[in-house]
Amino acid sequence: MQLGAIAEIKTGLVLSRKKAEIEFAAKATYNLLSLKNISEDGTILNESFDEFISNEVLEEHYFTKEGDVLIRLSQPYTAVYIDKEQTGLLVPSYFAIIKVDEKKVLPQYVAWYLNTPNVKKELERSQAGSRIPSTNQHTIKKIPIVLPPISKQKVLIELYQLHHREKLLYKKLIEEKELYFQRVSQQVLGGRKNG
Repeated sequence: MQLGAIAEIKTGLVLSRKKAEIEFAAKATYNLLSLKNISEDGTILNESFDEFISNEVLEEHYFTKEGDVLIRLSQPYTAVYIDKEQTGLLVPSYFAIIKVDEKKVLPQYVAWYLNTPNVKKELERSQAGSRIPSTNQHTIKKIPIVLPPISKQKVLIELYQLHHREKLLYKKLIEEKELYFQRVSQQVLGGRKNG
């Protein structure tokens, strides 16, 4: 089965068409999801969002909603699942917005699946020969997707979330060990004067 059979796929807003060039032309200001807000492992970094000043009030379908899956249209083609905390962000045209039929597939499963090495390799292969590798919604619609029963999708997502939390804990542990080593090495060297 292809992704397009179980999902509606659209691209985000072409920003240049709606950007307010002069201050008094501004009609609305929105938080903009940009490439720097997406980590390589498929999570959204909520630290700071760019502001986009628009020359008109924008249509709702350009904003993130809970349950959406976004995928970068350029390498590394990272997909992210949108949860409650990330709703209402303006989606630019360098992302595709995927709205799945939740009776057939879980959006978290689609985000996980799109981030698998096989899918990323397939997207890279389909764009070979281009100087700036990118993909489009037509290619994304044709991605073949394996659809286990919803119960198995849930189990897989739970396992993935545990795995992801474990990786974050290991990363934090390594950072703390690094700080500890720096403090200890400073204490060891602290008793010595240079020269």
